[in-house]
Amino acid sequence: MRQRRRTGGSSVAGRPVVGWVLAVLALALLGSFGYMILEGWSFFDALYMAVTTMTTVGFREVHELDWAGRLWTMLMALSAIGVIFGTVGVVAENVMADVASGRRRAKRMDRTISKLSGHYVVCGYGRVGSMVARELAEDGNQVVVIDVGEDSLRRAEADDYLVVHGDGASEAVLRQAGVERAKGLVSAIDSDAHNVYVTLSARALNPELFIVARAGAENVISKLLQAGADRAVSPYVMAGRRIVNLALRPAVVEFIDAALTRQSLAFGMEEVLATPGGQLVGKTIGELRSEGVLTMAILREGGSYEATPPDEQVVEAGELLIVSGASEALDRLGQIAPVGRNSASRTGW
Repeated sequence: MRQRRRTGGSSVAGRPVVGWVLAVLALALLGSFGYMILEGWSFFDALYMAVTTMTTVGFREVHELDWAGRLWTMLMALSAIGVIFGTVGVVAENVMADVASGRRRAKRMDRTISKLSGHYVVCGYGRVGSMVARELAEDGNQVVVIDVGEDSLRRAEADDYLVVHGDGASEAVLRQAGVERAKGLVSAIDSDAHNVYVTLSARALNPELFIVARAGAENVISKLLQAGADRAVSPYVMAGRRIVNLALRPAVVEFIDAALTRQSLAFGMEEVLATPGGQLVGKTIGELRSEGVLTMAILREGGSYEATPPDEQVVEAGELLIVSGASEALDRLGQIAPVGRNSASRTGW
C-alpha cells in the first residue's frame, strides 16, 4: 500500500508565462502594422521602431514622425510597459510559486507522517533500502524513507514513499519520521558507523521499536546488537548462505521463500504471539493442527526454540509460535492473536 502520489504542476504553472510571451509578440506585430498604416513604412522599419519603443531603449526614430505616429508611439510605450513588466512579474511569481509549492508539499508530507502510527522507517534508500521498502509496502505496511541524498529522496518520492531529508542518526530527523510511534526501523545505510549511530538514537527514542540494522562486515553484527538492534544482518553473509542453500537444498529454499513472501495464495508461514488473556492461550498444539495450523516451533523468552512440539502441549502466554498452513487458516488465526505480518515480525524480517 503506497502512501502518496506525486502530482505534476509545471505545465500548468508555465501556461501564464507562455501567454505573456505571446502577448509581447502580438503587441510587437500590432505596433508594426500601426507604423506601416499610419506612416507608410516598410515592415522591417516598422518592426524595428515597435521593438525599440517597447523595450524603451531610447533610440531615435527611424523616420520623422507626424502627430499620428507620435501618438501611436506613446500608446505603444505605455502598453509595452504593462506587458513586459507584467511578464517579469509573472515569471517571478511562478518561480516563487514553485518554491512555495515545494514547501507546501513538504509541510503536507510532514502532516501526513505526524498522523502515522505502527509504520516502518527505512534509513537509506540505496539498493538494499529500496528493496526493503518495496517488500514492506507490498506486505501492506506504511513506509517512511530517511536519506541525506537528494537523488535518493527523489527516487523514493517517485516510488510513492513518504520521505524525510536528513541524517537518520539525528534525533530530530527520527522524530520527524515518527519513530516514536513506529513499529519498526530498518537501517540500511552503506556505512557501519552510521548504522550504529542510527540504532543508538532510535533505541533511545523508542525502547519498544523493533530495529534491524545492516552490517557491512560480519564482525560489526555484535556491535549493532550492543547498540540496541534486535537483529543485525550482513547482506554479503546472507547472500553466501543463500547461494549455498540453493545449491544444496533448492526446493526447501523456494518453499520458504514462497511461504514468507506469499507468492502462493494457498499456504503461508507466520509467527503468532500468545498474548496474556488471548484466545490462543490454553489451546493445545493438536487443536491448532485440527484447525489447519501446523506449529513448527515455539520461541520462548531467552531465545530458546522448541521444534515440533507435541500435540498435547498447551500454549502459554508470552510464547511465540512459528506456524504454517493454508492461508485461510492463518487468516482465521490472525483474528485470534496478532500474526507476524501485522506485528513486530521477526520471521518477516
